[in-house]
Amino acid sequence: MTQTKPSPADAYSLILEAIDSGVYRPGDRLVESDLADRFGVSRTPIREALQRLETQSLVARDGRSLIVASLDHNQMGELYVVRRELEGLAARLAARHANAEEIAVLREMVQADDKLIGDPAALARANRRFHQQIHLASHNRYLVQQLDLVHRSMALMATTSLAAEGRGEIAQKEHKAIVAAIAARNEEAAEKALQDHISVAFMTRLKQDADQRERRD
Repeated sequence: MTQTKPSPADAYSLILEAIDSGVYRPGDRLVESDLADRFGVSRTPIREALQRLETQSLVARDGRSLIVASLDHNQMGELYVVRRELEGLAARLAARHANAEEIAVLREMVQADDKLIGDPAALARANRRFHQQIHLASHNRYLVQQLDLVHRSMALMATTSLAAEGRGEIAQKEHKAIVAAIAARNEEAAEKALQDHISVAFMTRLKQDADQRERRD
């Protein structure tokens, strides 16, 4: 049987997943030969995948090297502004279009995620799944695509806001309010609940960055 060679799209997905899962962190060098060995693909699809990631600002040039990009203060603010608006729209559309099964899944997710409070890494992964489920429940493919790119860019932040003391428990309460509004078909309340959720996460992130700068100084 002839084995199908991985395509540039496969290589792109593999590198993206490695960044998203923290295998490669902001500032880490991405070397074609190393990536080819790790993923068992040739250097050509790796090169093409890196070029695609660079056009999406997920990879940046550092001299002659390519590194996982990082976000400065202004970029982080810009990202959260866009995320707040798009996530709010997703919640509004989910309240309008989500079917009973999708709402049931959202409810099950928030209940299960209560057990993860105190484990920021696991809660962060669950948080991504929860938000992605809302995106899908919006039933708008173009919005899902844009939010997918936004969430990829979130991986360029070195820490999760859920690591802040008490944030996990508060975020869970916010998630439950979002699901309740979606289940009630209250579009305005769902949009506001999710936008407020993102705003609190952003404020938490700003405080984390301020604390880090203080420790460095």
